[in-house]
Amino acid sequence: MRVAAAKYPINAPRDFGQFAEKQANFLAEAKSAGAELAVLPEYLALELGAMFDAATRVDLHASLAALQPIHGDWMTLYANLARTLGLHINAGSFLLDVGGGRYRNRSYLFAPDGRHLWQDKLRLTGFEKKTDVIESGDALKVFDVGGVRAGIAVCYDSEFPLPVRAQCEAGARLLLVPSCTDTQAGATRVRVGCLARALENRCFVVQAVTTGEASWSPALDVNTGEAALIAPMDVGLPEDGMIVETRGDKHWAIADLDFEALEASRSHAQVANDRDWASQYFPTIQRARLETGVGAGQRAA
Repeated sequence: MRVAAAKYPINAPRDFGQFAEKQANFLAEAKSAGAELAVLPEYLALELGAMFDAATRVDLHASLAALQPIHGDWMTLYANLARTLGLHINAGSFLLDVGGGRYRNRSYLFAPDGRHLWQDKLRLTGFEKKTDVIESGDALKVFDVGGVRAGIAVCYDSEFPLPVRAQCEAGARLLLVPSCTDTQAGATRVRVGCLARALENRCFVVQAVTTGEASWSPALDVNTGEAALIAPMDVGLPEDGMIVETRGDKHWAIADLDFEALEASRSHAQVANDRDWASQYFPTIQRARLETGVGAGQRAA
């Protein structure tokens, strides 16, 4: 399967039509390179906040409320693009009002027939908690993408091993990570999470990112990071885990992911973190104990 991960430049669309045109052109670029699946970044819908008046743009709560009437157009846009391009599209995320002014960071996956499924973000960052209106999802899912089972871990979710492990135990061999980070430290944390999840589960990981500045937005103000396709670090696979990564002005990280080779690598693996996972659970190591005999002021023999 040829997969494309976006390094998505944040702009300031004047209206939904201009945003839709950008999406069509951007995704057509991935399709023209042979992509069967394209992954867009977290918080993608917040780019539409640029359409609103100045007072709304700088107020995250007001922006989220103003976005809700656009949700139907958003869904129609990506369903049509998926059909027209014959492409699976992970359309980043849309902060959706799920009742009572509470929002979930929802990542939609559109199929070439226009149908869609979604995964809500499960773990909230400090920024999201401080908004006091964003809540976590309550379900963990896997999906069929062109015959390959996949899971979605929205940005911070990629830094937690157990939910991704549950997705992989449910058959996922592909993890999609739409992300948005405003500092190099944040970008590094997500990248380390992606590398670790690939190692632990013997799966491919696809990370999309935002790039550029949006001074008008309290959530998309600064964006950093590189899009990448990542593999386990083992025999027949990249030694550093990096299949391909964007650099400079390149918009897409695109590569063919060979799931048969991934599965075959189990038979001659140097390590088998995925198969050895259960060895962590035996009773004597479930809780660490304090050993005495070498304390403050003492030196071990």
